Amino acid sequence: MKTAAMSFTINIELSERDLDHFRAAQRAAVASAEGGNEDDMMAAAVKLLVESKDLQVPDFIAKRLLQLDDMIAMLKDEAWALSGDDRKRVMAALAYFANPDDIIPDSVPVLGFLDDAIMIELCVRELKNEIEAYDDFCDFRQKEAEKRGLDPSTIGRAEFLEPRREELMNRMHDRRDREMGTGYGGSSGWGQSKSYLGSGWRPGYYSRR
Repeated sequence: MKTAAMSFTINIELSERDLDHFRAAQRAAVASAEGGNEDDMMAAAVKLLVESKDLQVPDFIAKRLLQLDDMIAMLKDEAWALSGDDRKRVMAALAYFANPDDIIPDSVPVLGFLDDAIMIELCVRELKNEIEAYDDFCDFRQKEAEKRGLDPSTIGRAEFLEPRREELMNRMHDRRDREMGTGYGGSSGWGQSKSYLGSGWRPGYYSRR
């Protein structure tokens, strides 16, 4: 007899005490990575993505890995040219993924990437303004490239992108300044945060189309 395929949804409610466990791990990773090589940290995060593509990870984990891909692309994208404190904020978010001492080893079937997915969720919430601005920029670049008959991957730091880039950078800083110190409040319901997965091209490892 053939068994019908079945799927079901699980909402994980994480209390502040639960999240404090992950925040402590993130702080330890940041301290450990202090003064480390930026390329090595990005390579470790990329390794996580590459390894996950060879496995059948649950959809809710795959979505978070796509968001990690977004964070890596923000750092690599020549046209977005993230620098200074903005770059340091994103690099600090990636520090956990360069730490070999995962809360849950990645080799554990199905659940091995769960801690990484939770950490990505925390990073996405912390970097929501940066990610939203970058996704808007990528979508804008994609549309402008199509209008000009160009391949967005070959454009680089083009002059026609600069006004929109500057506008989005200013918006990002303004929103972050207004929210600084306000926190996110309350416990975190798994999967309740806004998704910032734009469709425009970026130098990533996962297709958005």
